[in-house]
This record gives sequence, structure tokens and C-alpha cells, in this order.
Amino acid sequence: MKDAAPETAPETFYLKDYTPFGFEVQSVELTFRLAPGATRVQSRIHFAPKPGAANPEFFLHGEQLSLISAAVDGAPVTPTLTEGGLTCNVPDQPFVWEAEVEIDPQGNTALEGLYMSNGMYCTQCEAEGFRKITYYPDRPDVMSTFKVRIEGDEPVKLSNGNPTASGAGWAEWHDPWPKPAYLFALVAGDLVNHPDSFTTMSGKEVELNIWVRPGDEGKCAFGMEALKKSMKWDEDAYGREYDLDIFNIVAVDDFNMGAMENKGLNIFNSSCVLASPETSTDANFERIEAIIAHEYFHNWTGNRITCRDWFQLCLKEGLTVFRDAQFTADMRSAPVKRISDVIDLRARQFPEDGGPLAHPVRPEQFQEINNFYTATIYEKGAEVIGMLKRLVGDEDYAKAVTLYFDRHDGQACTIEDWLKVFEDATGRDLSQFKRWYSQAGTPHLKVSEDYADGTYTLTFEQSTPPTPGQPDKDPRVIPIAVGLLGPNGDEVCATRVLEMTEAKQSFTFDGLAAKPVPSILREFSAPVILERETSNAERAFLLAHDTDPFNRWEAGNALAREARVAMVLEGAAPDADYLDALQKLLRDDSQDPAFRALVLSPPSQSDIAQTLFERGHVPDPQKIFDAAETFAQTLAQQLADSLPRLYADTTVSGAYSPDAISSGKRDLNGRILSLLTRLDGGQQAARQYEDADNMTQQYAALTCLLKAEKGDAQSQAFFEQWKGDRLVMDKWFALQIASAAPETAASVARDLTQHELFTLKNPNRFRAVMGALAGHHAGFHHASGAGYRLLAENLIALDKLNPQTTARMCAAFQTWKRYDADRQALIRTELERIAGTEGLSRDTTEMVTRILDA
Repeated sequence: MKDAAPETAPETFYLKDYTPFGFEVQSVELTFRLAPGATRVQSRIHFAPKPGAANPEFFLHGEQLSLISAAVDGAPVTPTLTEGGLTCNVPDQPFVWEAEVEIDPQGNTALEGLYMSNGMYCTQCEAEGFRKITYYPDRPDVMSTFKVRIEGDEPVKLSNGNPTASGAGWAEWHDPWPKPAYLFALVAGDLVNHPDSFTTMSGKEVELNIWVRPGDEGKCAFGMEALKKSMKWDEDAYGREYDLDIFNIVAVDDFNMGAMENKGLNIFNSSCVLASPETSTDANFERIEAIIAHEYFHNWTGNRITCRDWFQLCLKEGLTVFRDAQFTADMRSAPVKRISDVIDLRARQFPEDGGPLAHPVRPEQFQEINNFYTATIYEKGAEVIGMLKRLVGDEDYAKAVTLYFDRHDGQACTIEDWLKVFEDATGRDLSQFKRWYSQAGTPHLKVSEDYADGTYTLTFEQSTPPTPGQPDKDPRVIPIAVGLLGPNGDEVCATRVLEMTEAKQSFTFDGLAAKPVPSILREFSAPVILERETSNAERAFLLAHDTDPFNRWEAGNALAREARVAMVLEGAAPDADYLDALQKLLRDDSQDPAFRALVLSPPSQSDIAQTLFERGHVPDPQKIFDAAETFAQTLAQQLADSLPRLYADTTVSGAYSPDAISSGKRDLNGRILSLLTRLDGGQQAARQYEDADNMTQQYAALTCLLKAEKGDAQSQAFFEQWKGDRLVMDKWFALQIASAAPETAASVARDLTQHELFTLKNPNRFRAVMGALAGHHAGFHHASGAGYRLLAENLIALDKLNPQTTARMCAAFQTWKRYDADRQALIRTELERIAGTEGLSRDTTEMVTRILDA
């Protein structure tokens, strides 16, 4: 029996409608008889009506299942198949539900539920994938222990928890910690492990494994060290110890996300765990370290304490992103990590907040929860945690989080539960702070100043533009970290956190001998847009003297942005003061190379487009691209005498190491090489390509050569060298588009979709091509509309196979309203074409509808 076909109009779910499930799930026993096209899943589940629940309906979720049999307390039953599941009459006392279903892992191209990746069985159950495995109350507030038996010919058979028994053709696992179904995992296939162990702070030895396909075992060592560092850090920083006898990680080639924190069996996209100096860049190493930490930290912030419902997704994701950011800051450079996070926030979350896809950190409604795994939930959710910590202080933060673990271990919780522990631990009223969770949009913070008789006054006004469904906004609590610098550059007032609670509020600083230069929003103390009239001279002053690394970078970034805007609007030459300040910083060897590399990185072309739009101008992508090229060429020419020395001084010799210092130096070296290539015709880049013994330097050289239109031979050589490595090939595909001229980017991308190594079925390869096209600002938004058409064609084709990846890629169109009428008309045509596709998934329908409703 198959589930009924879904309704045409997607159902909308609302936070206000939450009701608990009427039954407790006391234990779950599952048996899998694996077969590629016809896997049988037997379930034996002990249910009991919840005390006080009056005649609850017994409804189990289920999708794409063939029901073979069902029984209650051993007696066969014929349940009623309903939209998305089944209902059945059950006794008003504890009972045992048994069912057998058949599913098709081999045909599951959506990569949700149980599916196959290159002959390996794999699961992805977050958010609602378990209902594609068997009938079950697939909601995060239903938690139970699981026993799993796996039968099949695969040599390795893994599930959650601890292994309990195994034999020829079978293996059994038991997870003693109650968990929701979204954390269920199963992997079976021909795998080899990279083993290790970790001794916890209480002295328990934990077996560790990273499982990979044969041939990849040499790319696991870095990931294993990252895991052990994460386990140690969580003990030291949060007092959290691992709670099972074994911890397994599995690398999977076909995966919609980066990784998944399933209890005791983390499943990773191969790109987020496999690493070697020859095939991975410094950025890959840092990302792998952070993602491994993130998924491990979920063991407590997500697994032991989970979400009551999916509206509370930020409860686990925002907190865990904040924790992994703390970890990376401790492992590497805290200032560089903070700056990098803000760059990412502004590039991904701010446009989301300012467009048709805006939603609160805790949404109040959705049609498809997979569409809410967004930068707002993750990155802005982490910023909210950071603000809370800044407001209460380190000591009270630690006290409140410990109370959270003690009070809510084993529970499915809400944002209210999280804030309540802070109120109880600190005595603060956080009702106004809670607006960060309920109000969408990025607050704008307008600043004015006054100085008289030794007293300096800063006045702030906050406002948040309307967002879909929320036209009016109330004032939020905003922590504003401020320091003051004297005219000679000395700090005359150390960092002070101002707590803004009103729509307009003033703060005074007394005893100052002269009017200071303010350093506002240090460490980016709140995710807001700062609006303050200032001069380039003041920005250059802050770039030279500010003691806060973030605001030093911010001053340089603002100088670069203003220079670019003037070039686009007025045809101005690159700002001389900024070029001088940049040259001084580049030559200052006392500064962290990673920090200098960030300062040398200009605002993105999309960032400039957004700035122009906010100032009432219609951005022209081609003019923005031309300004970027002119600026880089001018900077290279002004640095001509210094570039060879700078390149030599930042070249890292000796055996490759992905440590923070070496990585930062290579990053700066690569950016200097890109300038040098503009002057020497690619001679140094060609030498570096030939001499490189690691992917960071080889890829940097190839990038420089291709952008200079000098690298065809090296690109072909790179392809021949690495065509057998799927992850390196993703880099090659993306680089072909990223280095293309705006007028050819779409045609290059189209040709790549016909390449023998391109496939719609692999999310990494699809993102390498279509993501690179969407990220090529001038190419994607070329006036011909070719980029829009190509992306739409591929989204329509992919939606039939993988709705999740399709829906997420639709976000490439979310900023369409900031462009001219002709481009808007071209994009609207493509969005309507997607929306009008017969059989379009619920995921993609929701995304396209929200974007069109802008």
C-alpha cells in the first residue's frame, strides 16, 4: 500500500498550533533487511497513552512507504492511510505496534531517509526523513531509546549508540540515550576505518573511528585530530563529557548538507571530513575542523537537549554555531575568526533579512521546514547567543549554561526554556531581549555625537525596516561596545558595553581633554547596520590606531567600499588615502598575515550592489565589476616595487602544515600573487604552479593564471592530474566559472553541465557549477539574462530528483528587486517558469512563491 498523493496546495504549519503527541514512545526496535531496490524495515514500538491525554488520535507519519503488514499487540490491523501517514484504532493502555514496510533506497535521489551513495547505504533524517524509513511519530519532541538490527551482505554495518552483537551478515546496536527520530542513523557498505581513541575527563576510554571508502583512508588524520581537540575543548570550556563507548564518523559522497550530528554516528559530506595537503586548501582544513567540532558539540546542544518542535531550530543550531565559533577562535586567531564570521553574516544573512525570504530567528510559520535551515537560524542565531553572553558577562553565562544542561538534560525544549535559565541564573528580565528571536530584519543604528566641556555624548537611534508579515518593529536590546581614541591615537576610554533599550538613547563619557574619535560596535557586538556620518580621514585614522582588530578591519573595509561606490557612480579614480593606508598595512610585518590578508580583500561585488541599492541607486553589475578590476590594477601598479619582496617574504617553505600561522601567511601570499600576476603576465604564478607541493599554492596559482587568461595549459594539466578525485574536481568546475569574464560565465557554466563528470545527482557537483554561477555577480546578472535562464533550467531538472538542494539554490534570486527593470523582468520570467512547472516539489514551491511575493 502506498501513501495517498499529496495535496496540491502545501500545508502551512504554525508555532501557535503546537500540541504534544498523545502517546509516549517507551522503546523502539528496528530490523533492516537491506536490498538496494527493496529494503524491508520491521518496527516494534512500545507505546503508552500520555497521562491526561483524552482519546488521542494515533497518527504515525509515513511517506513513500509500501506497507506490508501492521499489528497491535500481535493482532493484525488494517490502518487507514492518510495524507503523510496512517491512523489506527489502538487500546487506551500500553500496547505494542508492529509494522513491516518496503522502501527503495536505490531510487531515493532526494537523499532523505534511507538512500544509496555509490553502493553504500546511508540515512539523512533531519528534519523529517525518518518518515521515509518507517511509520513513526516523526517529530523532535518524541524521544525514545532505539535497538537496531541490520541484516545484509555489506561488511560494515553501523547505527546509533553502542554495538551489542554481530555475526555473519548481521549487526546489532543499542542507543541507551532517548532521542528523536531525526537523530536516527544507519550506514552499511564496503568501508575502511581510521581508528583512534579518547580518554574522557572521568577516565572512560572512547573508541573513535572515521569510516571512508577504500582509498580515502589517507585523508582522515586531520579530521581525527580535530575530533579529539573538540572533545577536549568541550570538557574544558563547557564541562561536557562524551557519553557513549564509541563515536563514529562516516564520509559520504552524496549528501545535501555539510554534516549531521546523529547520536554517536555523525554522517559527513565527504568534502567536510576528507583532507590532505595535496588535495585540500587551507580553507578546506579550517572548515573541516569547524564542522567536525560543530557536529560533536551537538551531542549536548542538540542531542541530549533537543528542540520541542522545528520552530525552535535555532535553539540547537544557533547555540552550537556559537560554540564552534568559540572553538575556532581558541584554536586559531580570534580576531580573524570574528572578522570572517561578520563577512559571512553580511554576505548571506543580511540580504536574507532585507529580502523576501526574511524570517525571525524563531519562525512562526512554515510550509517546508527544510527551507528554514538558513543563515538567519544558524549565523544570526549564533549572534543572538553572543549578545546574550556579552550582556550578562562570562561568569553568568557559564552559570546559566550549566543550569541549562542540569535542568533540561533529556528534554525537548523551547527558546523560553533557554532564556528562563538565564533569568534564573542572573536575575535579569529578558522579555525585551526575546524580540531578537521573534522579530525579523536587521536593525539600523543611526549615530550622532556631541562634545562640550570635556563631556562626549553619543546618541543612538534604532529602527528596523518592515519585513514580510511584520510591518512594525519594537525596540530591541542592543549591546553596543564602544571605545574612544584621543587625537594622537591613544585609547582614552577602554571598551565599554552600552546597553541600548529605547528607540533613541544617549550615553555620556566625562573627563575628556579633547573630542575623541569613537570606535563603535567593537567586535561587532550586535548584528546591526551602523549609520554614522564620517570622513575617509577618520576611517584611515581608525585603520592605523584602533586597538580593536575588528574595527580596524571595519575602517579599512569602509574605505574600500566608499572608494568602490565613488568609482561606480562618479567614475572616480581609486581613493589615494585608502591606497596609501593599505600599502602601509601591507608592509607592516608586525601585523598578523591573516589580518592583512583580510584587509587586502575588498568588499564583494554583491556587497557593493547592496550598498548602492540602500543609498537609492540601481546597481549596474558590469560597472561594479569594472570598478573592481580597475581598483585591483591600480593597487598592483602602486605596489609594483614592493610586490616581489612581499611575495618572497610571505612564501611559506618547508613541509606543509595547516596551522593558523602558516595558513594566514599563505593566504596573504596568494593575494599578493594575484596583484603580481597583473604586472608580470603570470610568470610568478606559472612558477608557483609548477613548484607547488600542496593544493593551497597550486590552486592559488591556477586561479591567478585563469583570471589573467594565461592558464589554459595549467587548467588542463590540473584536470588530468586530479580527474580521479571528486572533491578536487569540484574545485576545478567552480574555478572555470569564477574566473570567466561576465559575458561568458553563463556559457562556460552551460558547457560544464554537459561535461562527462557533471551530474545533477551529486549536490557537491551541482553546487560547484550552479553555485559558482550564482556567485559570479556580474556573470549571473549579465544583461542577456543567460545566467538566470541556465539556473532556472537546472533547478527545474533537479527538483524532480532532489527538492532540498533545488529549494536552497533558489535563494540566488532573492535579491532580484534591487536591480533594474529589465533584469527584474528577466528574473520574474524565470521564477514564474519554475513556479509553473508541473509536479513542482513543496520545498521549491514555497521558496519561489516567497521570492515572487517580494
